[in-house]
Amino acid sequence: KPGEKVRGSQSGSPINAVFDLLGRRWSLGVVWNLEKGPMTFRYLQYKCGGISPSILNQRIKDLKEADVVERTLQGYQLTARGEELRLCLLPLGQWSFQWAEDLFQFKKEI
Repeated sequence: KPGEKVRGSQSGSPINAVFDLLGRRWSLGVVWNLEKGPMTFRYLQYKCGGISPSILNQRIKDLKEADVVERTLQGYQLTARGEELRLCLLPLGQWSFQWAEDLFQFKKEI
């Protein structure tokens, strides 16, 4: 939570709070997998490949508290804020591939 101590920040600056949230195991996987719309718990678990039900429950709870994910009649989906976050992360993803290619000769598979 912004304003509270988080990993990497005693003050809980908003940017550190976001990185703490997204740095938790499977948080980004949940956000990425919800990009195409609502999913049931079981389907989201399947799409995340190997995530335990207890970890998925905890990540959904964390992301719901942060107003990134919500539950609907169709399943879990990104909120408007969650979709905004996903769009903010896309340039970072693009940057990471260029960084990996330049420094580590990593080639993105298409």
